[in-house]
Amino acid sequence: MNKEEIISHINQQESNSIKFAVTDIDGVLRGKLISKEKFLKSLDNGLGFCNVVFGWDINDATYTNTMVSGWQTGYPDSLSTIDINTLRKIPWDDDKLFFLGDFEHSEDLNKVCPRSLLKRIQKECNDLGYLPNFSNEFEWFTFVESPHTLQHKNYMAPVPLTPGMFGYSILRSSQHSHFVNSIFDSLHDFDIPVEGLHTETGPGVYEACIKYDNILSAADKAVLFKSSVKEIAYQEGVMASFMAKWNKELPGCSGHIHQSLWDIESKKNLFFEQSSESKMSSLMESYIAGQLHCLPFILPMFAPTVNSYKRFVEGSWAPTTVSFGIDNRTTAFRVIRSSQEAIRVENRVPGSDANPYLSMSASLASGLYGIKNNLKLEIPVTKGNEYDNTTTEPLATNLHKATKAMKESDIANELFGEEFTDHFIKTREWEWKQYDPQQANWELKRYFEIV
Repeated sequence: MNKEEIISHINQQESNSIKFAVTDIDGVLRGKLISKEKFLKSLDNGLGFCNVVFGWDINDATYTNTMVSGWQTGYPDSLSTIDINTLRKIPWDDDKLFFLGDFEHSEDLNKVCPRSLLKRIQKECNDLGYLPNFSNEFEWFTFVESPHTLQHKNYMAPVPLTPGMFGYSILRSSQHSHFVNSIFDSLHDFDIPVEGLHTETGPGVYEACIKYDNILSAADKAVLFKSSVKEIAYQEGVMASFMAKWNKELPGCSGHIHQSLWDIESKKNLFFEQSSESKMSSLMESYIAGQLHCLPFILPMFAPTVNSYKRFVEGSWAPTTVSFGIDNRTTAFRVIRSSQEAIRVENRVPGSDANPYLSMSASLASGLYGIKNNLKLEIPVTKGNEYDNTTTEPLATNLHKATKAMKESDIANELFGEEFTDHFIKTREWEWKQYDPQQANWELKRYFEIV
């Protein structure tokens, strides 16, 4: 719908309120209910948010090391822009209207806003003549808990929705069919079409694959997917967590990103080459080479929390090295060649705790880096078990090391701009400094509900 049609649609709604949200640096939706009258005025003028939305951490503690937002700024309002193309109705909230926005036109926040960053990288890709089609798949654990029960027992021993290890289980899905069907059907009605939903190996764990779309819409859907699953779980009397690794004895939760570049008319997948033995075009090879080259220096974009790095262990279905393979789930990047239309590269590095705007920005920007610099695939393709490979560069083992590598390289500045990179690095340095391993269940308290 165009703007006039949007206005007409809003005026026809019985509800006097509209839900609107932006996304902070950690990928958390920050929003509010707006009256129809105020919302309609804001279509042109923008909606004000205190600039602390980029000046506090995931637990609302204000940064003392950032320049964009902080006490030194006085915390003024910054104007967010409403994206009318994100109009949705929330099926589990009486079809209330919902919109997303960003700070693309804000003088003080546009350079650090994750959604605005993705729009800039998407435009760069389009200017090169490519259409990026992406999708996210997520794993998450579900618990017979509430925020109150967890707090009451100091986050000790959260109780999973179902017991035991039972991947692809029809029985477990049937056991809680109302919850599972509510997710699948409600998300479809919320314009987040899910292609597949099943149990994974682990107690109370599910995996869902979102249908691919242009990269901005794909990131919008990924951000909304996580929040929607949590909201639906609350209404079912349970709790969903997208922590990367809530229990060291169990598999972690991934947020894999599927990527391909098409011609601008979206008629041809440019990653496919019939004459190539691998079926990969030279464009795809350079794209993967760029991702491999940049990965060690942008890892916090994929693994942004202290907990993220607990997932990178051998034999856990998560990568541990800078590697790629053909349909190989032990590597960081997995090439999938099921058909000319579906050929793509899966980035298996991000966990479910990653901010989709940032993980997709980093995936696309590093791939374009390889194309622009005509990089060749010099890292050999992994055949067999990458966990047994002792010659491949390992991923950083904690947030401190990964952030230090990002800070000491010029790669991130080139990919994302100096202002964003400086702000993001400082937020990750802050995150590491908050870590208190002596405090019981520190990671669960910080990340369990919110990421």
